[in-house]
Amino acid sequence: MSRLLHGIGVGTGSATGPVARMAPAPALPAPRPVTDPAAEAAAVREALRAVADDLDERAARATGPGAEVLSAQAVMAADPVLADRAAALAARGTDGAHALAEAFDGFRAALAGAGGYFAERTADLDDLRDRAVARLLGLPVPGLPDPGHPYVLVAEDLAPADTALLDPERVLALVTVRGGPTSHTAILAKALGLPAVVGCADAARLENGRAVLVHGADGVVEPDPGPEAVARAADAERRRRERLAGFRGPGRTADGHAVPLLVNLGAPHELAGAAAADAEGVGLFRTEFLFLDRTRAPDLAEQAAAYRQVFSAFAGRRVVVRTLDAGADKPLPFATRPDEENPALGVRGLRTAARDPQLLDTQLAAIAAAAEGGAAQVWVMAPMVSTPQEAAAFTARARAHGLPVAGAMIEVPAAALRADRLAEVCDFFSIGTNDLAQYTFAADRTLGPLAGLLDPWQPALLSLIATAARAAAGRGRPVGVCGEAAADPALALVLVGLGITSLSAAPAALPGVRAALAGHTLAECRELAELALLADDADDARRTVRSRLGEG
Repeated sequence: MSRLLHGIGVGTGSATGPVARMAPAPALPAPRPVTDPAAEAAAVREALRAVADDLDERAARATGPGAEVLSAQAVMAADPVLADRAAALAARGTDGAHALAEAFDGFRAALAGAGGYFAERTADLDDLRDRAVARLLGLPVPGLPDPGHPYVLVAEDLAPADTALLDPERVLALVTVRGGPTSHTAILAKALGLPAVVGCADAARLENGRAVLVHGADGVVEPDPGPEAVARAADAERRRRERLAGFRGPGRTADGHAVPLLVNLGAPHELAGAAAADAEGVGLFRTEFLFLDRTRAPDLAEQAAAYRQVFSAFAGRRVVVRTLDAGADKPLPFATRPDEENPALGVRGLRTAARDPQLLDTQLAAIAAAAEGGAAQVWVMAPMVSTPQEAAAFTARARAHGLPVAGAMIEVPAAALRADRLAEVCDFFSIGTNDLAQYTFAADRTLGPLAGLLDPWQPALLSLIATAARAAAGRGRPVGVCGEAAADPALALVLVGLGITSLSAAPAALPGVRAALAGHTLAECRELAELALLADDADDARRTVRSRLGEG
């Protein structure tokens, strides 16, 4: 094993501790003859029922997003179609363990074929399969270790059933062999402020009890760190926390240039924490939570009530609402076709309005109704805008519904390249770096082997961001970033130097970004941006900028 292990850094800070590995999944035994198919089918159903009951019990003990994640897992385990498929296989003579595995494999293939977010959820099905097989065979159920002391959790990947109950007082850092920047591990690490490294292939060889030093920002795991390395990291972490505690209020550079810091919001359980955060509003309000897992769209009244709750929580602050981004990784039976061969390049986002104009009109009317009274400064934007004509049509539509501030998401290279024309018809831009990277590099954002291409430090991606920012500035339009890039303090400085006027990220990321801005002038941010644009690749850009900041 090399001295340093490399992966994708998704958390903040650093932590040192002994490795504790996740309990392994049960090995599937050799097929065996079945003498009582009816009993075998009953055992399969009982195993799935036991898994669902266990997850329901865990959900009752959890709070916030953990409870919702576990409840969703329990629903998956209790799916009658899954149980019927596995039981039918057992009734035809397949032993229970293999019947469960085959049934889950069918569901897994369907999710993998859907791509995007659903492809990443195949890990959830793998976890449910392993739990059900373990129950059936009478083996220990895979789960979090409990060595009796704080530890660095190392796993092949983490499933929602485990991450939802993770105790940050016990788990010092997270390291996974698989996973990407949008995996459960990444999301959890950001929410809890834990150092984490995902997609770290060599972590598979880390033994229990081995000391490691995890650098979340750099994506580096250092096995067997010496006392000096540990002391340096501990001192840096202490100073980092002390520094962050001293910064509050609006985002500002050292010379007073305003950079509003906003939060991303995508589910009801996030509202309380987001509203309480030291932020200037919501830079990305994802509305998909209202539409998912339904056979028909919510009506105007239901939507308006949900939006009004958010606007009230952010009274006096900006709330940027993204209209429904259906399609690709969020297929909806009433908005998208199930037979699209490549849904990521298909009818998604604003494109669904051409197929069902009423869906968008109802949502815009609901947003306008909820905004009446001025509790919040409501802006509305469309996802997956590709042409100036699309942007103009959306802006006109929004204003016809009484929404005066309308903008476009820059997620498609064509929109960035023609941003000067888009700026003529839009009031603002919001750049989604995750999708913009995916489409710029023709790299599926869920594929671990392509994670390097999706690195937000990629100079080509930064060039497109700079192009959009210059176009926005030419027309006096604000332009924000609401993708993962906004959560990296060093990259946030680069983005501001490129001309980005606001940043939106998870609440836990804002203190680090706020402190970074306060420590550097706008001129320094522009200098860092030039260094990043001139770099050969993402690693070179990151290394060069951090070296200039004294972090390398």
